[in-house]
Amino acid sequence: MEWTDIKTTVPAAYAETAEAIATGISGGGIYIEDYRDLEQQVQAIAHVDLIEQALLEKSRNEVTVHLYIAPDENFAEIAELMQDRLTRAEVPYTLSCEGVKQEDWENGWKQYYHAMEIGRRLAIVPSWEQYETSRAVITLDPGMAFGTGTHETTALCLETLDECVRGGERVLDIGTGSGILAIAALKLSAAEAEGVDIDPMCVRTAGENAQRNGVQQNFKVLVGDLSDKASGQYDVICANIVAGAIKALVPCVPPLLKQGGIFMASGIIDTRRDEVIDAVQAAGLTIRQVKEKNGWVCLVCTGPAA
Repeated sequence: MEWTDIKTTVPAAYAETAEAIATGISGGGIYIEDYRDLEQQVQAIAHVDLIEQALLEKSRNEVTVHLYIAPDENFAEIAELMQDRLTRAEVPYTLSCEGVKQEDWENGWKQYYHAMEIGRRLAIVPSWEQYETSRAVITLDPGMAFGTGTHETTALCLETLDECVRGGERVLDIGTGSGILAIAALKLSAAEAEGVDIDPMCVRTAGENAQRNGVQQNFKVLVGDLSDKASGQYDVICANIVAGAIKALVPCVPPLLKQGGIFMASGIIDTRRDEVIDAVQAAGLTIRQVKEKNGWVCLVCTGPAA
């Protein structure tokens, strides 16, 4: 079965705009080729020899957005819409379409995804690799769900979990995606975790990853949103989503958070940091730490005093 890859290349300065446009019109999958901070990422990886030379030779001045269109969709119409949106946004671009087998685009990115160590106690290891370490290992196959640990927003959350999970916690992961945050908490000795996502595909992937890591007995994954799925109170609540969604859900967080509990909100682009901070504080939460990495923000908060 052949899909169509609508390949759009833009100057790096327009990357976020192009990604947002593609996300807004996508009915399939998106893959972003963005190598602007590759040198910094290489320095942070213990095993530099795992980085492919072909990857090191990639352009730092351009970003390519791959928009994958299913065989039963009209790719020409979607390509025309993509062009129209980019033109309206005054984004310079080049665009091409080519056929690609489903298994090729689902698996092609794996050549650049290798084991990585995060914080003091965690290691993220792809399911197709062997990696020797004394750290708590999360074996992951994200499939088409967001959450590999490579993106700054996920890494910030993992680092925070490494700092705050000490054992026995009850954890809620809002927008669980691949399940990486909930699984990480369980690997760090949390007692139980619940993952909520509106996308059934993500729920399926998270469940498979829980089984792969042997934590399925303590991890419940649910399709739906926060308002109708979460129950009781939690020691740790994670929301690695987007700024608008965090603003919408944060009024629901304080009643769900145990006294002394931690709420971490990530997926916030730095240009929207202040408005999310205002929303978090308006909900009665106290911001204990603001973490930033390469233009992305994670807020670490505690609930109102009893």
